[in-house]
Order: sequence, then structure tokens, then C-alpha cells
Amino acid sequence: MGFRVLHLVKPFMSVLPEIEQPTKRVPFRERLLWTAITLFIYLVCCQIPLYGVVNTKASDPFYFMRVVMAASNRGTLMELGISPIVTAGMIMQLLAGAHIIEVDQSVKEDRTLFAGAQKLAGLGICLLEAVVYVMSGMYGDISILGYGNAILIITQLFVAGGGGFFFGGVFFK
Repeated sequence: MGFRVLHLVKPFMSVLPEIEQPTKRVPFRERLLWTAITLFIYLVCCQIPLYGVVNTKASDPFYFMRVVMAASNRGTLMELGISPIVTAGMIMQLLAGAHIIEVDQSVKEDRTLFAGAQKLAGLGICLLEAVVYVMSGMYGDISILGYGNAILIITQLFVAGGGGFFFGGVFFK
């Protein structure tokens, strides 16, 4: 069969967040309950401010992007919103559709590896967005903020973004 790009994801599959597929059909009320719990957690995280952020009175340059990408208020845990998940999904579908990466959706292993590659790409995008937000001065000048706070803010955004992947898993399964 030869080497395939999706096989590069195999070593990371054990550490990627995953929701187990239910063994039996989940009743509608239980689905509704889990959806409400997940939405509640997301909305609470949309109100929790990031630790270490310097308050600035500057306007928000990403305001209109937040509306489109379902992001939260500026300076909160869920600031990145679902943009890493959506972006990773679009990029991976584009790569698969253009046959840049070889994926056979009829093979279970390929589907699993493709989903893992999507999550891995999403986490990478999440980390990249967090670094760009901090380094661009979104939370204040880096010299005033300090490197310790900058790393702390990036970590908070990355972990909250990983939680977004977990929430997405709850919805889809």
C-alpha cells in the first residue's frame, strides 16, 4: 500500500481528546440534556476573563470576525470560539477533496485517522491563533505584558480551544 500522509497522525491518536461512541441509542431527552450542559459550560467560559490580560480601551479589530466565527467576548477563555475547529475542518476537507491527501471514507481506519488529523490540525491552528493574538498586542504590548503572562495567556487560550474540541465531540456523538 505504501506511505500515506494520514499515517503520520497515528502516534498522536492516543493523546487526542476523544468522546466514546455510545453503545446504545441515546434518547432524545438525554441528548438535549448533554447539549444544554455543553452550551452552558461554553457560555460560562465566554464570560471568564483570561488571567494576565492588561485592560486596554482600544477598539476590537476582530469584532466582525467574532460574530461570524461564533467567538465570545474579547479577553475571555473562549475568545477563539469555534474558529480553530471550523478552519481545521475546512482545510482538511479541501485537502481530501483535492486529493492532496488520500482518504478512503469507506475504510474505518481512514475515517478515524482523518478525524484525528482534523483534531490535530485544529489544535495547531488554536495554538497558532493564540500566539498571534498575544504577539500582535491584542492583550497589550508584550513588553508591558511580560513573557510569563504571554505564555500564560497562550496556554489558557490553547486549553480552552482544546475544550472546544471536546464540546464538539459531545455534540457529534
